[in-house]
Amino acid sequence: MTILKRGASAALLLALSSAAGILTAATLSPADAARPFWTPPPDTITRIEGNKLDGFTVFHFDGSSISPPTDSEARAECDEYDRRLQRVRCRTEVRVWYDGLGDTKRALRLAWLSRH
Repeated sequence: MTILKRGASAALLLALSSAAGILTAATLSPADAARPFWTPPPDTITRIEGNKLDGFTVFHFDGSSISPPTDSEARAECDEYDRRLQRVRCRTEVRVWYDGLGDTKRALRLAWLSRH
């Protein structure tokens, strides 16, 4: 059994770790290296376009999209309720929906800007 000097064993360890790194890098294709480790759920919102007046379009990770009615269309639908309490509840829901969409749109924009 041969005992290597301290400098020689460090050089051997460095050479072995370098070889292991080269072999690992050679076995991974660029596509594997670029593949994300986590895939978001299909209904994850990826982008929101539009505004309150013209209407929003919400895009999801799976490629689907929804376009809720514009503010005026939603208000007209709310006005079709017979009772005042129902109309007020409907308008409140619409206001909360559009406020949430606007907040989400700004949050997505901020997240995008922080990565680029």
